[in-house]
Amino acid sequence: MAQRLEEDLEAQALRLPEESRAKLAKVLLLSLTETDEEETDRVWAEEAERRYQELRRGEVEGQDSDEVFREARAHLK
Repeated sequence: MAQRLEEDLEAQALRLPEESRAKLAKVLLLSLTETDEEETDRVWAEEAERRYQELRRGEVEGQDSDEVFREARAHLK
């Protein structure tokens, strides 16, 4: 069950607008390690660029953040 929830959250996160994904990525990275802010910013920028390129290539589609959070809350109930 936890695996399925993780997969659902990941899929929903990937549909977030670029700015929202970037913020989420930074929060998640900071929660994992004791990296300094400069390193976190570098990793965040790389992730944001990777996700942006996925959008440009049409590999993923953006989704309204309100819808993503609504779905996430429904899965957590």
